[in-house]
Amino acid sequence: MATTSRRRLIRVNDLSDAALAELFARARAFETGEALPGGRLQGRFVVNLFYENSTRTRVSFEVAAKRLGAEVVNVTPAGTSVAKGESLVDTVRTIEANGPDVIVFRHQDSGAPEVIERETKAAVINAGDGSRGHPTQALLDAMTLQSTLQRERLDGLMVAMVGDVIHSRVARSNMDLLPRLGARVRLVGPSCFVADGFRDLGFEVAHDLEEGLRGCDVVMMLRVQLERHQGVSFGSTREYHRRYGLTKERLDRCAPQAWVMHPGPTNRGVEMTDEVMDDPRCLVRSQVEHGMFVRMAALDMLVSGGAA
Repeated sequence: MATTSRRRLIRVNDLSDAALAELFARARAFETGEALPGGRLQGRFVVNLFYENSTRTRVSFEVAAKRLGAEVVNVTPAGTSVAKGESLVDTVRTIEANGPDVIVFRHQDSGAPEVIERETKAAVINAGDGSRGHPTQALLDAMTLQSTLQRERLDGLMVAMVGDVIHSRVARSNMDLLPRLGARVRLVGPSCFVADGFRDLGFEVAHDLEEGLRGCDVVMMLRVQLERHQGVSFGSTREYHRRYGLTKERLDRCAPQAWVMHPGPTNRGVEMTDEVMDDPRCLVRSQVEHGMFVRMAALDMLVSGGAA
């Protein structure tokens, strides 16, 4: 197990078990009001450096930082020297010269957070790199389940991740985190999205949706990431939905109280129907709400340290 680092959150396993428990405790304290956020990061400077489009993650980090009292600057390639061809390293060096305390970073290339980490003294939080990882999404997913089930451990819970696993950084981070909390993970999708080799890593694999949903407690639908496909084909989106889309009828055949999750953005009518999105068993809104508290906790831990 990796040792705890309060200066980086690039992968889930940067958090020791103790740090993981502390982060969840701190997030719950912010959620319940036991820990008051105002002024905790007063005078601190957070830069959101996003090379990829984002709604949920970027807004969540911005709101989280501002609630903690930090100054926030959002940087995207459009409108900056990146559009003129400036390299990632030079962009980070420019940002570093302005003295940030935290850089929240999203990039299309796996491993890019380690590149900027070498160029800054700021804490670095990975807001998604390529297909490799998105640690705060996995953390908010876990907190959502903890809150819904009213328990910290997820022992015995069967989570079926359905869809584009091979391209999903959300799936990779959840594959690191959920087993640490006691959950079982089953990967479901066409063979071009779910390789049989995942079995060698200790995960169940199913290529048939009906088989994959059997007995599961949580269905975590994954976005079909067309922008990352390179010659990988599953046919049309209509065919994909016919074979792997979540409908109410399919959800009803899961465990009696099966919950539905999706990291967003959702391709309605592809990964799941409007009826499922509006079903009370769908936790998508709860995921967004817990995301802010998880990100507040991550920022607070990395910058201020100490107990919540």
